[in-house]
Amino acid sequence: MPRKFIRKFLPGADEVRNHRLVSKFGTWLHHPNLWHLNRDSVAGGVAIGLFAGLLPAPLQMLSAALLAIALRRNLPVAVLVTLYTNPFTFVPLYLLAYAYGSLLLGAGHAGAPVAPFEMDWINFLDSMQRLLEWSLSLGPRLAVGVLALGLTFAALGYFAVQVGWRAYVVLAWRARRRRRQRR
Repeated sequence: MPRKFIRKFLPGADEVRNHRLVSKFGTWLHHPNLWHLNRDSVAGGVAIGLFAGLLPAPLQMLSAALLAIALRRNLPVAVLVTLYTNPFTFVPLYLLAYAYGSLLLGAGHAGAPVAPFEMDWINFLDSMQRLLEWSLSLGPRLAVGVLALGLTFAALGYFAVQVGWRAYVVLAWRARRRRRQRR
C-alpha cells in the first residue's frame, strides 16, 4: 500500500499520545498495531470504522476508538473511516438499514406500515416530539438493519482492503521483477 501517501494524512503516534486529552489513557495507546500501517491492522481499522459509522452520531468516533484499542487495530484509520456517514449520507444509509432489517425479519415483524415523517415548521417542538415517536416506531426493523448493515459493511471493507492491499503488493513485485529483467 502507498504508506507514504497515507502517512501524510494520519497523525504520528507520539503526537496523539502526547495530546493533553489522550495522554490520560496511559499505556493503552502504546500497542504497535494501533499505529502501524500493515495489511491486517488497516483492514481491521476500516472494518471497525465502517461498523461504528452507522451508530448514532455522537457515539461513532468514540466507539470506533474504543473498538480499535480493544481489538488492537489501526486507531487513526478506524476513527477516520467513520466519516463516511455525514448529514448527506445518514438518511439514505438508515433507509437502507431499515429495508435490510425488514428483509431480515421477514413479514412476521412487518406490522403496520410506517408513514413517512412530515416536519411542521410552525410547531417545531411538537414536530421534534413526533420525530422521536416516529423514530421509535421503526423499532426492531431499524435496530436489526443497522446492526446487520454495519456488520455487512465491516466484512466487505475488511475483505476489500485485504484483497486490494494484496493486489497492490503483487503488482509492485511484478513491476520490480520486470525492471530487474530489463537490466
